[in-house]
Amino acid sequence: MRIYIIGNDGITLCHKAPAAVNEGEIMVASSEQLHAARLSGKRLLALWNALPGVEKRSKVADREALIEQLWSAIELLPDPEPQSDAKRPSKQDEVVAMLRRPEGATVDEVVSATGWQRHTVRGVFSGTLKKKLGLTLASAKEERGRVYRIAELARA
Repeated sequence: MRIYIIGNDGITLCHKAPAAVNEGEIMVASSEQLHAARLSGKRLLALWNALPGVEKRSKVADREALIEQLWSAIELLPDPEPQSDAKRPSKQDEVVAMLRRPEGATVDEVVSATGWQRHTVRGVFSGTLKKKLGLTLASAKEERGRVYRIAELARA
């Protein structure tokens, strides 16, 4: 169900009815509710003119017709993109995860995963991971090149 909150700053789409609306806001879920809402002609015009792709108006000719056109137009508005609550891990977190894997990671693998330059990866290894985070990095020469792993937490 689409529910619209009509406020001073425009129309907001909700999928569930909010517990309460702010002062000056009106909640509508149907054309009948929009007709019953006590919106001034000035406010109806402002709402209409704020819609994308509509022909702007300067006056209300037929209030009932304007409300019907307004309802039809807001029903055609696309759903907003859902906001993801999950925070995307930072590149630093991705690098740490790569280095914690049993197979570890090479500088080139970290470059591919992060888009960083090789010197940036080496700087993160020595500066951020070793000095700032206190992680101990172990490296070993293997077939795929020098492989880095987080060995253990540094002891203070």
